[in-house]
Amino acid sequence: MSKLITVGAAQISPHFFDKESTLEKTCRYIEEGGRLGLDLLVFPETYFCGYPFWRGSVSVRRSTELMARMIHSAIRLDGDEVEQMAKVAAKANINCVIGCNELSDQPGSLTIYNSLVMISRDGEVLGRHRKLMPTHSERLYWGLGDASDIRVFDLDIGRMGAAICYEHHMTLLRAALAIKGEEIHCALWPGWWRVEGHLGGKVGEAGAENCDLESAIRQHAIENGVFVVSSSWYLPPEDIPSDLQDEMKYNLAVGGSCIVSPAGLFLAGPVFEEETIVSAEIDLEERELAKAYLDGVGHYSRPDLLTLGIRDEAWTQTGPGKLQRPSEESSQAERVLEILQQYQVSPAELEAILRANRDE
Repeated sequence: MSKLITVGAAQISPHFFDKESTLEKTCRYIEEGGRLGLDLLVFPETYFCGYPFWRGSVSVRRSTELMARMIHSAIRLDGDEVEQMAKVAAKANINCVIGCNELSDQPGSLTIYNSLVMISRDGEVLGRHRKLMPTHSERLYWGLGDASDIRVFDLDIGRMGAAICYEHHMTLLRAALAIKGEEIHCALWPGWWRVEGHLGGKVGEAGAENCDLESAIRQHAIENGVFVVSSSWYLPPEDIPSDLQDEMKYNLAVGGSCIVSPAGLFLAGPVFEEETIVSAEIDLEERELAKAYLDGVGHYSRPDLLTLGIRDEAWTQTGPGKLQRPSEESSQAERVLEILQQYQVSPAELEAILRANRDE
């Protein structure tokens, strides 16, 4: 029996440095995803509220000034913007992955991270993934993720993994996502490009045939036996802020969003040069066909020869700390407490009710 779901990529751009307007646009697209009957909607890399397409083309002074604007428009995992998006996702009955500039939750810090936020269709903020290694000059703008960001998320539609841009060229991270059991993969990108001679020679070009993005997501789909929902920016020329018109010389935001099967085949897209939601119906049981032929964490692996060590500690200002993943038992206990609070029943009252029922 098939297990059909519908997934989509929001190929749109934010209002640069404007949290209020970007939030309004984000909520509109979440609502539209709900109207389309999507089970999952994925937004691009640092969609909220902007990617530094000026990198490499401005002075140190100007770069610092623009970074300060990125900090000012960044959002927090526990902030009002994420809370509002979660409420809209619950109302629209849709799971969402939202790329963002995320402000550090370390007291006293104003470092920002290239992050994604995972929101379930019941409005729960499940957590974040911070890009482990910003690429090339991106390191001027974003901090580094840590071991806590090597994770997958359990949703009602399956186990969700995600990676941001060139994390798809981090061999061991992709292997870690496979080992952790991802079934659907979210890929977040700033656009699509032509490669001129080497990887540093990128030029935004719709439909370019040698874009390494395409080979990366198709190979990831095959190796991990997953569906890939790949979301890329599209930035209409008229939406480039007037004071950045002459500085955005690294603009890759031509679109390119697509959906890929576990066989590495396009199910939808890539779509270019328009703001839209790229969507497709997928049958999760197709993974059985993929895994029957090639199971990289099962019959097509050799753990007696090759293994991967994944750290279980994250570094803080006071040293390393062990990662605390909630167990199934503790999660269930937390849920019981939430229900008691919802109905204003104390643990003692619950115990008395259970005892009375047992004695009847």
